[in-house]
Amino acid sequence: MFSGMKFQLFLASLLSQIKGRHWWFGIILWIALIAPAQASVILRVAIERDVNQVKVGSSTTAIVKDGSGKTLGQLPAMNSYYAQAVPGGVALDRWKSPLFWIEPEGKGFVYIGDRWYRGRTLVVPTEKGLTAVNWVDLEEYLYSVIGGEVDARWPQEALKAQAIAARTYALYKREKERNNPIYDLGKTPDRWQIYKGVISESPTTYAAVDSTAGKVLTYQNRIILSAFHACSGGHTENVEDVWGNPLPYLRAVPDFDQNIQQCNWVRSFSPAEISAKFPEVGNVKQMIPETRSRYGSVKSLKIIGDKGEKMLKGEEVRTALKLRSTRFNVSNGNGAFILQGLGFGHGIGLSQWGAYNLARQGANHLQILGHYYKGVALSPIKVK
Repeated sequence: MFSGMKFQLFLASLLSQIKGRHWWFGIILWIALIAPAQASVILRVAIERDVNQVKVGSSTTAIVKDGSGKTLGQLPAMNSYYAQAVPGGVALDRWKSPLFWIEPEGKGFVYIGDRWYRGRTLVVPTEKGLTAVNWVDLEEYLYSVIGGEVDARWPQEALKAQAIAARTYALYKREKERNNPIYDLGKTPDRWQIYKGVISESPTTYAAVDSTAGKVLTYQNRIILSAFHACSGGHTENVEDVWGNPLPYLRAVPDFDQNIQQCNWVRSFSPAEISAKFPEVGNVKQMIPETRSRYGSVKSLKIIGDKGEKMLKGEEVRTALKLRSTRFNVSNGNGAFILQGLGFGHGIGLSQWGAYNLARQGANHLQILGHYYKGVALSPIKVK
């Protein structure tokens, strides 16, 4: 059971802010049983993936169903239970089934892991344990994402631009995962978008999402890869200089983030730290930016040791060393490699801090999007 009064007060604070083996056959059947008549878009967001157990619950009484849609019973409001992976499926409280649906009554929220979410919960077994998926309406998902990705106190036009970019990105990823029987997206920024549940919702995120509802960015009638990042350090990048695949709408443009403290950074590495990351090169002697993009980002970084060399290319430069960006210079000081950089993120597409500054200067959300994504159109979602 959740810890009594503390848990109830936590929910109250949120409420004050917000408005078998072939188990997938069960999912398909259940989709047919509950498919809504209205043309809404449901996202399947994996909250916990491939774990042995996950804590689940509901703010209101929840109906528990199996994959065929049969009601197994109820979970009392404000109680938590561990769903656990067991041979043949999932165990939850007194039930065992190939999979479970947890559906709150009324306008209740579901609890997954350590957060509250809108929608309902699906718990399914995987080869490595079980996965808890939040089935949530796209627009309600965005209420949370906008507040997770940027500061909800930002100018409304910047929030609107983020809402359209995030909606487009979610549907682009959903299409890419159309053959995934379990989920469309995750909750983290490494491959998806930041999704914290209802705790990151606010009146300003509702306004940004509602005022742009159902609108996405397209290029030649296809939803685009609407990449975005915190800031580029003065100029965004052509996508092929980072990810290798050229796209006509992800072109390098001047940015408006020069006054942002988070976009100026310094990292120091000892030779031993670099050697530990790449033991095959031995004792590291040099780190040399071999090639750069036209706008100064490092496209390839050579690491030279006494046993060999290692070449990092593209986005690998940033991720392998856990850097804020690839726009940096390398110098030596006190026996260490000093990396002084600009930007935060991959530098492709929409710059969030650039959008913030453009909005403060009077640009509207369409002007902001048109600056960072070239040749795109604003289109209504076509639900299939």
